[in-house]
Amino acid sequence: MNGEAQAAIEKAATISTPTDREIITERTFDAPRERVWKAFTDPELIPRWWGLRSMSTVVAELEPRPGGRWRFVQREADGSETGFRGVYRELSPPERLVYTFEWEGMPGHVLVDTATFEDHGEQTKLVVHSLFHTSAERDGMLSSGMERGLHESYAMLDELLAELASA
Repeated sequence: MNGEAQAAIEKAATISTPTDREIITERTFDAPRERVWKAFTDPELIPRWWGLRSMSTVVAELEPRPGGRWRFVQREADGSETGFRGVYRELSPPERLVYTFEWEGMPGHVLVDTATFEDHGEQTKLVVHSLFHTSAERDGMLSSGMERGLHESYAMLDELLAELASA
């Protein structure tokens, strides 16, 4: 295995399912916690990393405060769109975000994400705990292409964080 392939494996997010209603993802980024936090809460930065590379992301709404709403719209090259939305439940900058997540293609199936940003100096370990209402909803997320989207998003976030470091 070449060095580049090994580095990609080491950077990949780990995904685990500790119970039938949970998904836990973990990923370490080469950036201080405040920079990673900003990428998650700044409407100017989110479109540069959130979603698939083949789509563009528009931040239609972002109020990063308890009770504040968020909505992101992903657009395909052909103009078709899909939306995602939620409500922030808790913000403890730069340590923890708790928010709901709902794909507008399946309204009513709302999960709760708790994102923890662990400070490791010049690195940040991100742990996202996703809690679903049912095991069927969790399994639906796992089979929806979530893993591909997660890895693509995090790769673009790596690129953004490196760019912000050199700015």
